Amino acid sequence: MHDPAALRSLHQKRFQAEPELFFAPGRVNLIGEHTDYAEGFVMPAAIEFATLAGISPRSDGKVVLYSENFGTEHSFDAAALPAQATKHWTDYPLGVLAVLAGKGHRIPALSLSLWGDVPLGSGLSSSAAVEVATALAVTSLLGVEYARPVLARLCQRAENEFVGASSGIMDQFISANGAEDHALLLDCRDLSFKLAPIPHGVALVIANTMVKHSVAGGEYTTRRAEVEAACAVIARHRPEVRFLRDATVSDLAQWGAEMSPNALKRARHVITENLRTVAAADALMRHDMKELGRLMAEAHHSYSQDFEGSCVEADAMVALAQDLPGLIGARLTGGGFGGCTINLVEREHAAEFAEALGARYSSEIGIVPQVHICHASGGANRIS
Repeated sequence: MHDPAALRSLHQKRFQAEPELFFAPGRVNLIGEHTDYAEGFVMPAAIEFATLAGISPRSDGKVVLYSENFGTEHSFDAAALPAQATKHWTDYPLGVLAVLAGKGHRIPALSLSLWGDVPLGSGLSSSAAVEVATALAVTSLLGVEYARPVLARLCQRAENEFVGASSGIMDQFISANGAEDHALLLDCRDLSFKLAPIPHGVALVIANTMVKHSVAGGEYTTRRAEVEAACAVIARHRPEVRFLRDATVSDLAQWGAEMSPNALKRARHVITENLRTVAAADALMRHDMKELGRLMAEAHHSYSQDFEGSCVEADAMVALAQDLPGLIGARLTGGGFGGCTINLVEREHAAEFAEALGARYSSEIGIVPQVHICHASGGANRIS
C-alpha cells in the first residue's frame, strides 16, 4: 500500500490544507462468483492493495477531485454536481456523492485526493476501494457515521445507479468489513456474515493474467440477464423463488428445458456455486485444505464451462499452477473475462510458486504476468 505520509504531503502541497486520511482495501474472492446478485453466498478476503483518500474542506463552493494514479484534477460546483456518469474515473467518487445527496446530505465544498495500488481492471475491485474510501472520507467531513454494512450498500448503489455497473454487494462489503487473516462468508440476502480464519501457513498468491476485466462491459451484463431469465422460468412454477439462491439443481432438471441453453448453464453455475461456497467456508473453518482445494477446482471448472466467464489466459494460468509444489487450490477470481487467479499456497512454497507460475505463464502465453504474494488484511478505516 502507498505510504499515507506521501498522500498527506501531496494533498498539503496541492490544496494547502491538512487532510484527514482514510484507506479502503481491494479484495480477492476465494470462492463464490456471480452468486451475490442472486442473493447467494460469497467468500472474499480483503487484501493489502488499497485506495488511500485524503480529504479537507474548501470555502469556494467547489468539489475538487484529484487522482494521483491518473495525474488529473477535476473541479465541480458542489451545489450542482453531475447527475450522470461520463465513463471517467471521477464517476466513482461522484457516484458516492450522488447517493449521499440522495440520502438528504448537503454535499459540502471539499478537496479529495485519491491514490491507490489496486491493479486496475484486474478483478481485485479497485472501484469498490475508491467508493468505500470516498464514502468514509466524505461522511467523516459531514460528521455522520453509517454502520459498515449500510455504508457498503450505499457504495454498491453508487456503482449500480450512477456508474451503471450491475455489480452485487460483495466488493464494497468486504472492503468495508474485512478482517485481518480471515476470509468472510457473506450471505448476500441479509448481509449476515461469519469470519473464517485463514491458517498462518497459507498464503494468497494472486496472479494477474494482464487481460483487462471490466464489470461495466457487455459480457457481465449479458450473463446477469441470463441468470435472471433462468430464475424467471423457475419462478413461474415456484413463485417463492425470487432469486437463484432459492432454486435447486432439481428445479433445473424439471424446468431447464424451458430455458435457453445459455440461461440453463448460467443457472447451473450459480446454484452449484452457492453450495460450494458454503461448503468451502466449512472446510476452511475445519482447516481441511484438501477439501477447500477440491471445491476451488470445481468452482473454476463451473465458472469456465457453465458460466463461460473465463478466458484462454485465465484457464491457462489455473492449469499451469496445478502441479507446482505447495498449491492448495487455484481458480479465476472476480467478475471474470480476464483479471486474476487466486492461488492458495503453502506459505513455505509461496515465493518459488509465484516465480515458477509467472515463468510458465510467460512462456506459454507470451505475456509477463504480475504475481503477488498477499495476506488477508483488515477493512477500511481512518488512518491516524
